[in-house]
Amino acid sequence: MSAEEQVKLKDFGNIFSLEGKVAVVTGGSRGLGLHAASGLLQAGCSKVYITSRKAQACDEAVAALNALPNKRPGAEAISVPADSAKMEELDRLAAEISKTTDHVDILFANAGATWGEKFDTHPESAFSKVMDLNVKSVFYTIQKLAPLLTAKATAEDPSRVIITASVAGIGIGTIGQNATPSYSVSKAAAIHLAKNLAVELGPRHILTNAIAPGFYPSKMASGLIELKGGFKELEQYSPNLRLGRPEDVAGLVVFLSSRASGHINGAVITTDGGAVHKGRL
Repeated sequence: MSAEEQVKLKDFGNIFSLEGKVAVVTGGSRGLGLHAASGLLQAGCSKVYITSRKAQACDEAVAALNALPNKRPGAEAISVPADSAKMEELDRLAAEISKTTDHVDILFANAGATWGEKFDTHPESAFSKVMDLNVKSVFYTIQKLAPLLTAKATAEDPSRVIITASVAGIGIGTIGQNATPSYSVSKAAAIHLAKNLAVELGPRHILTNAIAPGFYPSKMASGLIELKGGFKELEQYSPNLRLGRPEDVAGLVVFLSSRASGHINGAVITTDGGAVHKGRL
């Protein structure tokens, strides 16, 4: 192949485009899920299904997303409330999505929970709840939506599964009075789940990757941020001297959903400004 042929990359101008793609975002009514959904719509997706446990939150998120001025003509966000922790609800979720699409190109498995309490009194019920939602429900969400993910996937145009893990699953998370052992362990498991599914689902033309966010201002993280000294303190701890912003996670999810990531499978990408490399989070 000549140098001239090598530099003519196939349609490079649209390498990040998601034109016409169909996406599902669990935990999509707020925080990282909502930021990602906004990015997916603005990158060209024709449908983005928003699901979380509370119907009102889903409806409010969809209203905001559908008001975006720069999405493609006819593109829409669709509310499908469901409790990801319940198997029957996951069956219903897949059935509801199937009523308005015959395939799914992108699944952002983002629903999750945390619990903070010291080691000596950490309740079994909380540990089980966090593990169930952050690990088991992620696996079964992917399983239930696998038929839709494989429906139009090919080796040249694979579907994508993106799992939200955390830097707490890589380094050591919060210990002491507000210890989060179940959260940290669940996110380590989510990372390993992504690696296993990359091998399992790769031959079915589904690429599976995980993202590992650090601190992003959100409802779930705000309490822990305050306990660790507040925004300014954590910004100083981060090597790039700031916390995560909406476009940081949206850009990463769009990248992992696009043709630009077509040969990335089983990867874990941190988005924390480098803080995980400084030791305990």
